[in-house]
Amino acid sequence: MNVSVLGAGAWGTTFGQVLADAGNKVTMWGLEPEIVEDINVNHRNGSRLPSVDRLPESMTASNDRAQAVRDAEIVVVAIAAQYAREALAAFAEAIPDDAIVVSLMKGIERSTGARMDQVVREALQLPAQRFAAVSGPNLSKEVAARQPSATVVASSDPVVAKTVAQACTTSYFKAYTSPDVVGLELCGSLKNVVALAVGMCRGAGYGENTAAMVQTRGLAELIALGVASGAQEHTFAGLAGVGDLVATCGSPLSRNYTFGANLGKGLSPEEASRVSNGVAEGVPTTEAMAALGKALGVETPLATAMGRVLNEGLSCGEMLQELFASDVSEE
Repeated sequence: MNVSVLGAGAWGTTFGQVLADAGNKVTMWGLEPEIVEDINVNHRNGSRLPSVDRLPESMTASNDRAQAVRDAEIVVVAIAAQYAREALAAFAEAIPDDAIVVSLMKGIERSTGARMDQVVREALQLPAQRFAAVSGPNLSKEVAARQPSATVVASSDPVVAKTVAQACTTSYFKAYTSPDVVGLELCGSLKNVVALAVGMCRGAGYGENTAAMVQTRGLAELIALGVASGAQEHTFAGLAGVGDLVATCGSPLSRNYTFGANLGKGLSPEEASRVSNGVAEGVPTTEAMAALGKALGVETPLATAMGRVLNEGLSCGEMLQELFASDVSEE
């Protein structure tokens, strides 16, 4: 198939490689002329994915929006979540009317509280049956190294989900399908807040018990918010839920985990941002997660405590005390 990937960052480029390895013709779109030239001339993305020495020959790049999506049967969106709506508006007229649009983004739009599936569909005026989302335990560097990995493709149309899954399945990358777009989106975005907290505990020197407690109680918040939002509970027990949570909360390759670890070492959010080469997506999502809990009548003690860490400078110990503050209750 002809596939266009909007966004030539680490994960966008990695997923482009997966698609090319699966036999597709892939066109990457990126803003930076030097990245476009690097992909076309050197078959590399040394700026965003230096671990890969050579990208597949079937991958090319363009910074011309219309050219990048002209013949696309699938358009993959891998743009920073908080800038996605504005960036996609420029593609609205160029994307073919029958193309499937796939989101790789994980986050909640800070200004509206919208999930990424809502942002993409609104920005492109896209019907639900032409949309799919991809999420799972997919640390880009490991997938780029072609280590065995799996993901989930969710769409309200099972044919679309299967089409996208087939387009990105290789000998090392397995795609499963799901009808639960809402659940997959919430798993992918909200787990970043838990990763911030787990990373913070690790950075502060706490051990396995503390990390397991925070991760598990965080999962309970994710499930409660998901069910209240209309998601299927079993989605949170699968690759998009527990799988992604385990990978994100346990690896220094995760920007959210690393950002949290730097907070645990005593850095301010601003300092952690500089060290981490950018703000982790879990930072804006923390406030959105707490706000979603208020709107749905769901308690979010972890998200609320992490919000105080980011906005009021609470230490890791104080954050943990907030989690222990309530009276004895059922799990």
